[in-house]
Amino acid sequence: MTRRFRTLTALTAATALAACNFAPKYVRPVGAVPAELPQGGPYPAAASDAPDVTRIGWRDFFTDARLRQVIETGLANNRDLRVAAANVLQARAQYHVQRADLVPSTSISGGATYTNNAASLGGGAAAGAGGPSNNLEIYSVSAGFSSFELDLFGRVRNLSRAAQERFFASEEAQRSTRISLIAEIATAWLTLASDRDQLALAEETLKAFEQTLELTRAQFRIGVASELAARQAETSYQSARNDIATLRTRIAQDQNALNLLAGTTIPADQLPAGLDAGKVTLDALPADLSSQVLLRRPDVLQAEHQLIASNADIGAARAAFFPKISLTATLGTISTALSGLFAGGSFTYTGAPSAALPLFDGGRNAANLAYAKASQQAAVATYEKAVQTAFKEVADALATRGTIGEQVTAQNARVEAANVAANLSDARYRAGVDSFLTALDAQRTAYAARQQLQTTRLARASNLVELYRALGGGLE
Repeated sequence: MTRRFRTLTALTAATALAACNFAPKYVRPVGAVPAELPQGGPYPAAASDAPDVTRIGWRDFFTDARLRQVIETGLANNRDLRVAAANVLQARAQYHVQRADLVPSTSISGGATYTNNAASLGGGAAAGAGGPSNNLEIYSVSAGFSSFELDLFGRVRNLSRAAQERFFASEEAQRSTRISLIAEIATAWLTLASDRDQLALAEETLKAFEQTLELTRAQFRIGVASELAARQAETSYQSARNDIATLRTRIAQDQNALNLLAGTTIPADQLPAGLDAGKVTLDALPADLSSQVLLRRPDVLQAEHQLIASNADIGAARAAFFPKISLTATLGTISTALSGLFAGGSFTYTGAPSAALPLFDGGRNAANLAYAKASQQAAVATYEKAVQTAFKEVADALATRGTIGEQVTAQNARVEAANVAANLSDARYRAGVDSFLTALDAQRTAYAARQQLQTTRLARASNLVELYRALGGGLE
C-alpha cells in the first residue's frame, strides 16, 4: 500500500519535471538606438586615472560633505522612496503566493464519529428491549493534499515566472526612484546655492545703484542733471530692489523644495552659502561610451523584466487550451477504537486524479491569449521606448557637457569686459564726456552679465548631476 503511494508520488514528480512550456523564447529587442553614444562636442582634457562616472557610487561622486548629509537624510526619510520600497514588498509577497502553487498544499486532519445505527438493523423495538448496544465509534487521522494541479503544460510555472519578473521590475523601479531622488536633491541643493549667489549679487548691485541714484538726485537739485537722469537712475534702483525681493522668495521656495525631498527640515549648517563655495561633484567624464551601458539603467531593466513577464503570460494563456490535470491524495489511519488507531492493518490511502478539458468557453481562452500577445507587443514597444529615452537623456547631457566649459569661459570674459566698460563709462560721465544714459546702460549690462554667469555656472554643475543620473547613478 505504501509502496503504491510512493510510486504514485514518484510518477507525479517525474511528470511535472518533464512538463511542457508554451511560453515564447525570450529574445532581447535590439537596434533601438545607435551602438555608440554621441560625444556632442570637445571635452576638457581628463587625466588618464580620472574616475569613470559609470563605475562610482554617489558618495564618491558628490564631494561636498554637506550635500552628502542631505542626500543621506533624503534616502532615509523621503516618502516616495518609502512607497517604492513598499511596492517591492508587495510584489515579493505576490510572487511567493503564486510560487506556492508549484508545490502541493498538504494538511493533516483528525476526527472522531459517534453514531447509533439501530435504525439500520430494521428492528428498533428489539433494540429498545435491552438488546446489545448499537453505538458505533470511528476514529481517523489523515494527511494529504487536495486538487494539486500537475503542471504538465507549464501554466503554473509561467504564472510564477511572470510574478517573479514583476517582482524584479519593482526592485528596479525602486532603484530608479532612488537615483532620481539623489539627482533631485543635488539639483535642488545647487539651485539654492545659485540663488543665494544671485541674491548677494543683487544686494551688491543695489548699493551701487543707490549711490548712483543719490548722485543724480543731488545733481538734479542743483541743476546739473535733468529729471530724466534721476528717473532713469531710480528705475535701475527699483529694479534691483525687485530682484532682491524675488530672490528671497525663490530662496525660501528652494528650501521648502529641499525639505520636501529630504522628508524633513534640513539644518542650516547643511545648506550651501553659495555655488562658488567649493567643488560639489567630481569632474568625471566618460569617454567613448557604448550605448550598451544604457541597458543596465534601472528603468530599462524594469521594462525588460516586464517584457519577460509578458512572455510568461503568453505561455500561461496557451496552456489554458490543454487539459488541467489535478490530483488529490491522502494517507491515514482509521479504527473503531482510539487505542487501535495506529495498529497494524488500520492504514488507508487514496489517490484521485482528475482531468478537465475545456470544450466550449465562449472564446474566453482565445481572448486571454490575444490579450497576452497584445500586452507582450506593448511591452516590447515600452522597452524600446525606455532605451531610446535613456539614449536621448545621455546624449543631451553629453551635448551640454561638450560646450558648457566654453560657455562659462565666454561668460567670464563677458563679465570682465562689462565691468571695465561700466567703470570707463562712469569715469567719462563724471568727466562730462558721455551722457548719464551711457553710464547707466553700462551698469545694467554689467549686472546682466554677472547674473548670466551665475546661471551658466549652475548649468555646468547641474549638467554633471544630470549626466550621472542619465547613466544610471553610477550603474551600481
